[in-house]
Amino acid sequence: MSIKAPIRDAVSSLCGKPASLLMLAVLPLAGCGSNAQQATGQADQTDDVVITEPVTLQADLTPEGAQWLPSLAFLPEAEMLVTDEMKGLFLVSEQGETLAHLPGGFGAVDHRGDEQGLLVALVDEDHQQALLARFNGEDLSWETHHLPQPDFKIDGLCLHRDSGDNDFLFVVGEEGLGEQWLVAENGRLVAHPGKVRNLSLPPQSEYCQVDDVHERLYVNEENVGLWAHQAHPEAGLSREPVSVKAPFGDITGAAAAMAVLPGSALLVLDPKEARLHRYPYRLADNELAWEAGTALPLASLDEPERLDVRRQGDALALLIRDDTGLSRATLAWQPDSVDAPEVLPRLRASVQTDPVPSLGDAADDPAIWVHPERPGDSRVLGTDKQGGLGSYDLSGKQVQYLPVGRMNNVDVRTGFALGDRTVDLAVASNRDRNSLQFFAIDRDSGQLTDLGDIATPMQEIYGLCMAKQGEAFYAIPNDKDGTFIQYRLSAPRGEMQAEEVRRFNVDSQPEGCVADDAAGRLFVGEENAAVWALPLNPDEETALTEVIVVDGELVDADIEGLAVWRRGDRAYLVISSQGNNSYVVTDAMPPYAVRGAFRIGLNARLGIDGASETDGLEASAADLGGAYADGLLVVQDGRKRMPEGNQNYKLLPFADVIEALDL
Repeated sequence: MSIKAPIRDAVSSLCGKPASLLMLAVLPLAGCGSNAQQATGQADQTDDVVITEPVTLQADLTPEGAQWLPSLAFLPEAEMLVTDEMKGLFLVSEQGETLAHLPGGFGAVDHRGDEQGLLVALVDEDHQQALLARFNGEDLSWETHHLPQPDFKIDGLCLHRDSGDNDFLFVVGEEGLGEQWLVAENGRLVAHPGKVRNLSLPPQSEYCQVDDVHERLYVNEENVGLWAHQAHPEAGLSREPVSVKAPFGDITGAAAAMAVLPGSALLVLDPKEARLHRYPYRLADNELAWEAGTALPLASLDEPERLDVRRQGDALALLIRDDTGLSRATLAWQPDSVDAPEVLPRLRASVQTDPVPSLGDAADDPAIWVHPERPGDSRVLGTDKQGGLGSYDLSGKQVQYLPVGRMNNVDVRTGFALGDRTVDLAVASNRDRNSLQFFAIDRDSGQLTDLGDIATPMQEIYGLCMAKQGEAFYAIPNDKDGTFIQYRLSAPRGEMQAEEVRRFNVDSQPEGCVADDAAGRLFVGEENAAVWALPLNPDEETALTEVIVVDGELVDADIEGLAVWRRGDRAYLVISSQGNNSYVVTDAMPPYAVRGAFRIGLNARLGIDGASETDGLEASAADLGGAYADGLLVVQDGRKRMPEGNQNYKLLPFADVIEALDL
């Protein structure tokens, strides 16, 4: 509708070690090198918060929530947002004059602004729902949309705008329940908001704020302390403490409302003690950490409950609501900004497959079969390592599923002589029987037929890839102990045969491998160490050449899927860097120059979530038509969001990779 108006998450780590809430009673945070500590310098300043004046509102409001507004080109006199649980939302000037009004009964509020409008999130107390409101700068009108009522009472909410200009809403409520929703793109409300994930939060959580720069969601636990979560929807459900109550931290009363200086600091109210806590950022081992500065008294205020902050010259301007009303305040303190991690290009999937049938960690590795005559009828094969092998068309629809056992990795090569007929051949690693599992692919229909399996001597078969040189077909599985075995495949009488022709090792657990048939080169991934290259021909000397190493930055363990995209002399190696949810591209020819890295974010328009914790991936340079004229990239998605569900695979035009990295 459009209203015209006038102008359960367990603690993942504590001090870098697994912990539970019970440990908070015996483990002081003062000893945590990466969390809240007593700071020096700026954080040790003892400048008082100076309450300058009460805010006079001409509409005779009883403020519930209040926030400073950014400078709005379309409404330059607007200074703050104010909510009233009976009268609605107000945009007001410095003098307290109402400039715009949205009727209703609203509590908590948060916002993000842009040149064309203002996105506002509100707790609609009348309906116990979250309300999204877009104030359009062009005609100064409101556009609103309610989110579905959750299964819990909403206590607080906060917005997050990511580097791709997607807007998310976090809602927090009773007993540690919470949700994350995609609500807008480029500040404009999406037609159908989508729940991204459920959140397990601490009990007694009522307030939250997000630092968009560092993608941190801050949530209070009133009688325990403050927690930092990863805000990005593809992040894992982990949290770390910012600070806790005395005697193990610096909070003496309670942790309640908070405000963020993006990239710089977190400020928190203690309403019981009427104090303001400051937590400036710092970096510890390249990870974000927080220092505890001197807590400042708010002696003139009565149980301060709401807070907002903005920079103002050499000081901070505070907006504080207590039991007596709304006040302005200043603080002569300016924390330094901490550099945020490099923002990699975020590409968007154009298609996602149906989920695999198995629960949990199930989808693992894709392969691409290209139809020899009708590229649009090509298939994506995807393993379900809990039960079988799936086949998907290019729209993502599952067209076939073979429940043949725990298939881990799969690969495809064309033109295999199966007795007196020619088929395309898929081979998968079967973890149930430590064997090679074979499938014939009908070259017209794309239909898969199970050809049975052949045992290997491996104790824990894991990854696998195929290769073709001339008339020779190879399957190259690996074992978790680092062993690779290269088999020559044949089927002169229609039954599969596998002859070992080479065996080699890496020093630790591998998985991903891929052959560049045209170059006669094999790439293998040693998960926590490096990607190596070696000759594909089993008759050549097996000498491993370093391609790229795990450095904890560009490539972060584990190295998982490997794929080669080749057109003529242009050839690129795509690597799944699972530890930082990214994909690294190098030349597939010596000296293997790094071309860049990217991530896969959500596609708001199509309602497709991003990809993270990727295991296997595959690329094809074949012209599959339309968006896939420059080929196709398929990646496994380890965290299915929006909605949450079984894992699946994401499809992207390889043209997007070419453009993003200027290949």
